[in-house]
Amino acid sequence: MASDGLASLGPEGASAAAHALSLPADAYGNDPRLEVMWAMKAYNHAEVYFNLISSVDPKFLKLTKLDDKIYSSFRETFKDLDIKLLKPDDLKSDQAKEVWRPFCNQFEGLIEDFNYGTLLRLDCQKDYTEENTIFATRTQFFAIEIARNREGLNTAVFTSKSAKS
Repeated sequence: MASDGLASLGPEGASAAAHALSLPADAYGNDPRLEVMWAMKAYNHAEVYFNLISSVDPKFLKLTKLDDKIYSSFRETFKDLDIKLLKPDDLKSDQAKEVWRPFCNQFEGLIEDFNYGTLLRLDCQKDYTEENTIFATRTQFFAIEIARNREGLNTAVFTSKSAKS
């Protein structure tokens, strides 16, 4: 059903949508069509990522050219953050935002679309579901998922999927 929305745009509409999605979100008001396109793009990204960690041992994945820098800075800044089971307040509380903002901003210009909206799983051992998903920035996604991969927390997804194959 999600792909029907893009298909119904036609080639010109799809091209315009792709361009529109490359612009910062604050360039728009609350246009419901754009919100749907952003949601579909975020969902597609989540689906591709989950399929990737289900198919390849996540310990060996490299998500960006900056994985080492992102990981070391993340663990320096968020030493005690439980990334196995995140709580929404870990990302969304006023106190958390005060720490996340400078962390994310250090990657502006280094991570493409560094503050682009992305879906993130709260419990890393489960799939993306409405209850297990939170909206995060791309930098938050990379930081947390790189850490989950390196610390072996996403291995449960890989082993459960590969055991079913």
